[in-house]
Amino acid sequence: MFRNFKSVEKAAYGRGSFDKLGEILEPHRNDGAKYLIFFVDEYFKENEPFIGRLPLKEGDALEYISVAEEPTTELINSLRDKYLEEKGLPSGVVGIGGGSVLDVAKAISLMFTNEGSSALYQGLNLIKKPGIFACGVPTISGTGAEVSMTAVLTGPEKKLGLKCDWTVLNQIVLDPDLIASVPDNQWFYTGMDNYIHCVESSSGQYKNTFSEAFGEKSLAMCRKVFLELDRSDPESDELMMVASYMGGLSLTYSEVGVCHALSYGLSKILHIHHGIANCIAFNVLEDVYGDYVKEFKTIVAKHNIEIPANQSADWSDETIDEMVEISIKLEHMWRHAFGDNWSEVLDRERIKIWFKRM
Repeated sequence: MFRNFKSVEKAAYGRGSFDKLGEILEPHRNDGAKYLIFFVDEYFKENEPFIGRLPLKEGDALEYISVAEEPTTELINSLRDKYLEEKGLPSGVVGIGGGSVLDVAKAISLMFTNEGSSALYQGLNLIKKPGIFACGVPTISGTGAEVSMTAVLTGPEKKLGLKCDWTVLNQIVLDPDLIASVPDNQWFYTGMDNYIHCVESSSGQYKNTFSEAFGEKSLAMCRKVFLELDRSDPESDELMMVASYMGGLSLTYSEVGVCHALSYGLSKILHIHHGIANCIAFNVLEDVYGDYVKEFKTIVAKHNIEIPANQSADWSDETIDEMVEISIKLEHMWRHAFGDNWSEVLDRERIKIWFKRM
């Protein structure tokens, strides 16, 4: 199968890289209204030393992004309209935070140059024009958002990404020092999100040597981080940051599968964050992913992490049906997992059984 892969244009890596951000951004201040927007995870709002390290210049904008809920098309539309009205077209955007904040940066960079609601562009190759310059600085590792060609948004009708070559960030800055203070549970959930990316990308019809190479190396690093090293070991953060990068490329060059299709239903209907939703779903998919799920459970036990279980006892039949409808519409994921004839081996009842196990 012919594929013409798109990657991030530039990637700065290494401890201390964050302090080079101003130098990295300087050449991109010459276009548009000559200001940059820094989208920063609200988690850092009270962290004055961290905010003081941002290379803000006169005229730049600082926008804190709440990640209590995953980013919505409405949020992207309102931010785009606000800045165009108040300050004009920016030179570029910088996302600093986890996967949701990076997705905000990717999505809004496109919506500055594409008319209408971002909900119109949820899907593959629907974007009409390239966006403005976009830089991402992950402060947590595992989502793969720093390298993926998808900006996942929850819209009025569906949770689905803006996905095209132009969605890929122009620049990323990978500084392992930034992820050292991530709370243990969040560190685990996002790390397992990466693990699941690699499992799913290599477990379906769209896998290829390119995606498998990145996925296998990423899985090896995940296993070292979660089964061999102590969380406090500096090597753990370095490995996890690169594993996330490679896992993101693995899914970009292939596709995700059953777990992600189910987790989108959990996130859209129950507003469960993506990383936790993936863990809840993967935990019941031993009939699909076999030994990987057994290994996942070993990792969960080792780190004494509680994966929510028996949740479905509190879900109504209507709620489950709603999640099934969200999930079954993700045909590209099912096609990857089960082949072009996926609808002949998968129906709503089987999806409902998976949800009832959760």
